[in-house]
Amino acid sequence: MVIVEKHGSQIKYFEFSNNSYSSTEVIKMVNEYGTSRSMAEDDSISSDYESNDKVISTLNGLIETCKDGQEGFQTAAEGVERSDLKTLFYEFSQQRAEFAGVLQELVRSLGGDPEHTGSTAGALHRGWIDIKSAVTGQDDEAILNECERGEDSAKDTYREALEMKLPANIADIISQQSQAILAAHNRIRSLRDAQDQRAANT
Repeated sequence: MVIVEKHGSQIKYFEFSNNSYSSTEVIKMVNEYGTSRSMAEDDSISSDYESNDKVISTLNGLIETCKDGQEGFQTAAEGVERSDLKTLFYEFSQQRAEFAGVLQELVRSLGGDPEHTGSTAGALHRGWIDIKSAVTGQDDEAILNECERGEDSAKDTYREALEMKLPANIADIISQQSQAILAAHNRIRSLRDAQDQRAANT
């Protein structure tokens, strides 16, 4: 579960493993931190920021990225042999589902229609296209390689979003998610390197 906590003008983003909040409570938390009105209606939003439609489009792109990751990690979890990898991939899949949920609420708060799924075309560009082939081959190393490829693409998508002129509360949430994705990428890369070493020693 992901919540947002406000400290003065700073908004912090936290992740919890036990999802004890309802969707109504998540909506309430998002709305409490100044995202309940469209940017077009908010006189405090500087004209230097991207347009409302552009921000919504960017958030929807991130939602697709998270949904692709959610599905990719779930596929990896179902196909991998090692129990530790299976557990980790399921955790990453749930994490991306939670990230997407937060982003969907931001889109709604801006008056937009949030994306709800990834897409085949999107997956082609997000590095998950070969995950099913890797799973079919029951090769843990190949699965780790495809997961890292997917995370490389997610990192790029989040980096591009953070280069835009976004309102501070939205940029902060995206930044926090980006850091978590980077951490996941590094964890997967480390596991892949260890798997390579293990294979080389056999």
